[in-house]
Amino acid sequence: MISVPALFTGDEVSTTEPHEVLASGVTPNQGGRCATSKPHQTHRLQPNHRHRLIIGALAVTLAAILIPVSLFGESSAALPRNGVTDDGGGTVSTQYGPLTATDRDFVRKVRLAGTWELPAGRLAQERGGRDAVKTAGEHLIEGHTELDRRSEEVGRALGIQLPNQPNAQQQGWLNEMTSAGSSAQFERVFANRLRAAHGKVFNLVAQVRAESRNSMVRSLATRANAIVLDHITVLEDTGLVDFDTL
Repeated sequence: MISVPALFTGDEVSTTEPHEVLASGVTPNQGGRCATSKPHQTHRLQPNHRHRLIIGALAVTLAAILIPVSLFGESSAALPRNGVTDDGGGTVSTQYGPLTATDRDFVRKVRLAGTWELPAGRLAQERGGRDAVKTAGEHLIEGHTELDRRSEEVGRALGIQLPNQPNAQQQGWLNEMTSAGSSAQFERVFANRLRAAHGKVFNLVAQVRAESRNSMVRSLATRANAIVLDHITVLEDTGLVDFDTL
């Protein structure tokens, strides 16, 4: 007799050892005489064993369904995207199309970027030792001067209140630059702080340009996309960006 473990239950099901079968359909017995082969005994699982098998199979199927949910959480559509801050104002109608919370947050962020990136560009002109750093500073000044003007126009037209000074984190980055002990130290802080910030806002710009139904906001996003990409490029051209920290 051979014992075979039953699937999922840990119980064992017994079966007979197979006999050698001759071509005539008989098996040799111990005395050398041929005898008709005995049919194998059929072993059926008891009802409670069958129930255990069914329950075990269902448990495995259910686990396969639930594991992805537990790993990845709720649908990403329900979560905030690209650091958008919802001001609670919902979507409002304007002559330029619907204006969403994401649209408003984007316009504010464009203006907020200028409150610290313009001063950073001026610092690069003053303290930068490399031509590439001075060039990056020049691009920051030109780009954010234009974006400041555009964001203020959009803000007035759509009734969006805009910031006029950097937040605490951005002011801290400016303080790092101004307190740098040498030109080389300043350049490293300048290149890495600004490259990281532009990389983060780039995703939001792309999202707004792709999804906004407001023509003024789309126009701002189109121009911001080109300027942010230009700034990323000139900052990387300094050769100082540490990509492992981005």
